[in-house]
Amino acid sequence: MKTSRPANAIRRFLELQAAGGILLLAASGVALLFANIPGLAGWYQYVLDVPIEIKLGGLELNKNVLLVINDGLMAIFFLLVGLEIKREALAGELASPSRLARPAFAALGGVAIPGAIYAWMTWGDAVATKGWAIPAATDIAFSLGVLSLLGNRVPLSLKVFLTTVAVVDDLAAIAIIALLYTSQLSLTALLFGIGGLVILVILNRLRVKRLGAYFLVGAIMWVCVLKSGVHATLAGVALGLAIPLEVQNERGESLLRHLEHILHPWVAFVILPLFAFANAGVSFKGMSSEALCGPITVGIAGGLCIGKPLGVFGCSALVIKSGLAKLPKGVTWSMMAGVGLLAGVGFTMSLFIGMLAFEGQGSQYAVATRVGVFGASIISAVAGFLVLRVVLPRSTGADERPPAVDGNGA
Repeated sequence: MKTSRPANAIRRFLELQAAGGILLLAASGVALLFANIPGLAGWYQYVLDVPIEIKLGGLELNKNVLLVINDGLMAIFFLLVGLEIKREALAGELASPSRLARPAFAALGGVAIPGAIYAWMTWGDAVATKGWAIPAATDIAFSLGVLSLLGNRVPLSLKVFLTTVAVVDDLAAIAIIALLYTSQLSLTALLFGIGGLVILVILNRLRVKRLGAYFLVGAIMWVCVLKSGVHATLAGVALGLAIPLEVQNERGESLLRHLEHILHPWVAFVILPLFAFANAGVSFKGMSSEALCGPITVGIAGGLCIGKPLGVFGCSALVIKSGLAKLPKGVTWSMMAGVGLLAGVGFTMSLFIGMLAFEGQGSQYAVATRVGVFGASIISAVAGFLVLRVVLPRSTGADERPPAVDGNGA
């Protein structure tokens, strides 16, 4: 059967995310080796600490390599997240209430329950409790990378469900970052950033076809947001939401889809592996029991390994049993349980939120966060893989069929 163009686009997106997830895991492994091999550990830290300065008149940006990756390159990742959220909201799984109900309830449960478990585990420690949102998000690339190991046994509708849950998770994480992890504000810089956003909206309403115009304003807005105290990656999200979906370039391509197509390989194969390499390097030399068994580590592990499956599977069951949605076509409850476990793969966004939550609090918090996120993500990945390996049929023929769409989703 001939596959439709939308189905091909979905499949290419999922394949790219899956390959990127495998590379993400490899980059993390290399970072761990570098941080624990004598002679390489010093070099690893030296590279991350190399200063980078940019001066333009009275404007000065002074960051090291680590912050350039986390504040600069990750803004491009968040730009892509903004594009994905907008596409899903206008033309994807979030475009209608009937399709939105299942992944939205699953994602919200997957944010609230892990956060509650973490808060319970760290209650009484005012600093540690700031990290309650660390287990809130699912890593799309890493989790789809695990699914890819099961080949065409995985129904495409199950992959789409996991991806949509992760997109809604990201939206929740963005809101959390904007509301909770903002340092002392510079009102002047923030007003200039808002002015940039207004210009982007005007460009969108005027149906401007040149991506360069959006990027020029977006770059200025990024600098203003960086200087304002609000985390600069949110400028990437705002830029992504401003790119029009229906406006076409000179070649008849949607501006939003064209930009997604350009950015996906760079984000999957360059930016996220660099982020993982820069942030996953944990030295085990002299590691204390607090880092391995302390409340932060245990809270993250409990949130991702227990809270995520409970939230995603439990809230999915609630909304399906209530009649607001149906199971994805070709998917069983046992498959949903396996995907609930895979949703506990937090990694990229969890590390990022942990970095913001414990900024300036000392290395012990960073180490505990990395150990908790990395360990819990591996446990969730292995558990989800093993469950799905048992419950999936030998072959679904998913590579030959486009995703079926009914009134309640794919």
